[in-house]
Amino acid sequence: MRDYAKKRSKEEGLVSSGKVRINTAGCLNRCEHGPVAVVYPEGIWYQWVDQEDIDEIIDQHLINDTPVERLIIKDADKAKD
Repeated sequence: MRDYAKKRSKEEGLVSSGKVRINTAGCLNRCEHGPVAVVYPEGIWYQWVDQEDIDEIIDQHLINDTPVERLIIKDADKAKD
């Protein structure tokens, strides 16, 4: 899924513009949520399960600056031990 997100972001010109950087990381202390992504500077955490979710995050949030409410991890602002 990371490769798909990277490909879509490149196609949209988000990587070359410097707006998006996609890295491989561990679960970032959100392991119970499965695959996750965090969007800065807002600090919005997303969980996603398929390419359609990735498309929605890219199209709605990264391109149109509107967070995808249904994919936001609601407790992500709480500190994790």
